Amino acid sequence: MTTTALTRVQELQDEWTRVIGTLDDTAVRAPSALPGWSRAHLLTHLARNADAVGNLLTWASTGVEQPMYGPGTARDDDINAGATRATAEILADVVASGERLVDLAASLPDSAWTAPVRGRAGQPITGADALTLRLAETTIHLVDLDAGHDFTSACALLGDRIDDVVANMIRMYLGDLPPIRLTDGTHVWTMAEGSTDLVTGTPGAVLAWASGRPSADALDGPVPEFKSLV
Repeated sequence: MTTTALTRVQELQDEWTRVIGTLDDTAVRAPSALPGWSRAHLLTHLARNADAVGNLLTWASTGVEQPMYGPGTARDDDINAGATRATAEILADVVASGERLVDLAASLPDSAWTAPVRGRAGQPITGADALTLRLAETTIHLVDLDAGHDFTSACALLGDRIDDVVANMIRMYLGDLPPIRLTDGTHVWTMAEGSTDLVTGTPGAVLAWASGRPSADALDGPVPEFKSLV
C-alpha cells in the first residue's frame, strides 16, 4: 500500500474530527442528507465502518477470516442502537475508531495489501481494496453529513486517490451498467471492454454520480441510471 493512500485516510479522518467538533446535540440529531438517517446514524455508521475495515485488514494480515460485519442484520442493528447514544459518546467514537484504523493500517506488513479477503457482499478484494473502501466512505459521507462539504471540496481531500476509489466502485457495484467510459479530464475509467461512449464531468461530479447521489445533469454524455449501493 502506498504511503499516499494512508496519508489520505489520515487527512480525511482529521477533517471529520474538525467538522464534527462544530456539531452540538441539536445538529447531531438533525437529518443527514441520506433519507431516513439522522447525523447520529451516519456518524455511528462511519465509526462502525472503521471497525469493519479494520476487520478486513486484520484478516489480510493474519490470514484468519474476519468478516466486515456480524451476521444478518447486525450492521443495521448496531447503527440504529448506536444512534441513540449521547452526542459526546457518538462523536468520541468517530474519532477513536478512525484513529484505531489508521494506526492498524500503518502497522501492517506489505504482504497484507495484496492478501485476499472478501467485501461485505462476499466479493473478492485485497487488503489495499479494503483501505480504498474506507477512502470512499469517508469522502462520500462527508458530503452526506450536510455540514459544509460538497463533492468538490471532499474530492480535494481525496486528491489523486479518486482513481482508485472510482475504479473500485465500478468493479464492486457498477458491473451491470452499459459499457461506457467515464472521465474526469485526468483519469479514464472503462466499464467494460469495447466501451466507446464517453461520459465526462469534474472529479466531484464523477464521484457523486458513481455513488448515486446528485443528478446526472452534472455529467455530459450518455449517462446510465442506476440505484445507489454506496
